[in-house]
Parts: sequence; C-alpha cells; structure tokens
Amino acid sequence: MKKLLSMALALVLAVGCLTACGGGSGDKGGSSDTFRIGGIGPATGAAAIYGNAVKYGTQIAVDEINEAGGLNGYQIEYDFQDDVHDAEKSVNAYNTLKDWGMDMLVGTVTTAPCLAVADKTVQDNMFTITPSASSPDVLMGDNVFQVCFTDPNQGSKSAEYISENKLATKVGIIYDSSDVYSDGIRAKFVETAKSLNLEIVSEAAFTADSKTDFQTQLKQAQDAGADLVFLPIYYTEASIILKQANDMGYAPKFFGVDGMDGILTVENFDTSLAEGVMLLTPFAADSEDEAVKSFVTKYQEAYKEIPNQFAADAYDAVYAIKAAAEKAEITPEMTYSEISDAMKAAMVEINIKGLTGGDEGLKWEATGEVNKQPKAVIIQGGKYVSME
Repeated sequence: MKKLLSMALALVLAVGCLTACGGGSGDKGGSSDTFRIGGIGPATGAAAIYGNAVKYGTQIAVDEINEAGGLNGYQIEYDFQDDVHDAEKSVNAYNTLKDWGMDMLVGTVTTAPCLAVADKTVQDNMFTITPSASSPDVLMGDNVFQVCFTDPNQGSKSAEYISENKLATKVGIIYDSSDVYSDGIRAKFVETAKSLNLEIVSEAAFTADSKTDFQTQLKQAQDAGADLVFLPIYYTEASIILKQANDMGYAPKFFGVDGMDGILTVENFDTSLAEGVMLLTPFAADSEDEAVKSFVTKYQEAYKEIPNQFAADAYDAVYAIKAAAEKAEITPEMTYSEISDAMKAAMVEINIKGLTGGDEGLKWEATGEVNKQPKAVIIQGGKYVSME
C-alpha cells in the first residue's frame, strides 16, 4: 500500500511539474498578471553593438508602453539574454526565457543564431519578431516576423538606389562568401543590377578565415575601373577595407547595407576614412520627424550614444507587438501558443508608422516579411546624414 501511495504521489507531482514548468501545450509557467517579452542577442563580443542596440531600443519602447498604461492594461516585463552571436548559446538563452515564462520573443538579433532559435519557436508556436535577422530563411514558420529588410530586399534596393541616383558607371563588389547574410545580399544585388544595366566589373570574395587583408580584392576592383564599391558586409571588415583602400590611394565611392551601421564606433578607427560612405537604412537619427527626435533624445539620455537602425527596428518591433496585441485582445492568462495564434493573425492586419516605416508605415505579409520604405544615409562630419 505504501508503495502504491508513493507511486501515485510521484505521478501527481510529475504531472504538476509539467504544467507548472511550461511543458505540454504552451503553458508559460510564469505570472498571469504581466506580459513577459524575451530578447536574445549579442550583448558581448564582436557583434555587441547590434545586440545592445536592440536591447536598448526594446527597453525604451517597453518603458513607454508601461508608463502609458501597459499592453491591454497589463504591464510588460522584459528580459534580454546574451548569446554572444553563437547559435548554441542562443538556443540555451531561448530555453532560459521559456523557463522564465516568456510570452513572446523579440529576437534573435543576428541571422545564424536566429535560424537556430526560430526552428525552436516554430516547434513551440512561440510568437517571434526579429528586429534585425535579415535572412529570408528565418521566416520558417507563420509565427516568425521580421522588422528589417530581408537580405534579397537589401540587395535589390541598393542596386535600384545606385542606378536611379546615377552614383556609378562601374561597380565592384567585396563580400563574405562564407556568410549567408553577405552572400544573399550580393546575389540579389547582382541580379537586379543586370536588369538595370548597371555594370558590375568585379566580384571579390573573402571568408571568415581571411578577413584582415583585403588588398587583393581592392586591387581587383581598382584594376577593373570600379568607381563605386558595394560592401554587403559588417562594419568591422568594412573599416579595414576603408583603411587599406586609403593606404593604396584608391578612392572610389563606398556603398553598404545595414551591417555597416556601427562603423563610426569601431575602436581605433579613423572615422574620417568613412567620410562619404553611403549605406541603405530605414532609419536616420538626424530626421526631423517628431517621433524620431523623441526616441533619439531618450536613447542618448539613457545610453550616452546616438541610436542606430537596429535600435530603431527593435523599438518598432515592440510597437508592432502592441498593435497586434490590441487587435487580437490577448491577455497574460493565455498560453504562449494561444497568444501566438492570435498575434500572427493580427500581424497581417496592422499598419504602424514606426521610426523606420517612412510615410507609408510598416505592414506585414503572411510570410512574415515587412513592407516599408528604404532610405539612404551618407556619413558626413562623423554623422549619418539623410540622403534625399
């Protein structure tokens, strides 16, 4: 009899633990009187400028919403986990946030970790909106949405902008063939450039194992007569390229994409070398738009720096959550799977202006891809300045 009672008690406890710990059908195991939003990205390491920008931009939006009465009348709790731009650590961070009781995920920040985590969120049916993971491959389920442009979109829009504004007659490309982000943008750029009769005279690749010396790639572009070099790469490598181009006396125009946002903060980099560099971005901190000015002021006061587009995209991600949550009329008592079902239906019906939406605002396809207007900025006097 004692053995039977012990077995029955153990069974009851096991079932109770599954319910309380979020097992089974999307139970979050957290508080039912607040919404819990998780965030994942690199707060340390080489890509920390992206992760911290997302963390800070999200926090400002969360604070504003809480001060204004909350999300559907409930306060928001926010927890950001550092993944050091590592896929395995990102999955571990996701599991930590699930144990915490996460309702929705803003993240992850960078593409490779996001691919790993998105696969888990699809299995769990956890609502996910990434501010900055730009590969279309992260949109692997109807629960995943992007605020940033996809890699192909960045490539095509960059080619269109260069062509429409007659920025070059001959274009060289330097890209990272080992990186899905860089190669994806390059491929679409090349395809679009050909349709616009924009002449590409050189395509020079590097890999993660060879990203400190770009003289060969620059010489190839120079010898081909490229008067503009397209850089679908991250800012660290771009800063080296700018220095080496200057050392060899090669001075084409340089045009980048969102990975270049952050080049002015590279340690020991002579920012005068970035003068005249252009990049495609949905956000310009010098905008006269009142919402942008308010955000920039709050960000500078809190974090002592000018926000980049990653911060702005994260801010917009939270306000997209707010708009969809209001339309779906979700409550914290719902399981995260129930919240996800309601949110993903609402996302395709909302349109928010946001900081990065331009005059037409941001709206989403059922695929999770965002529609919004691109902008371009140029670096002048050590600042990003809008190009009209």
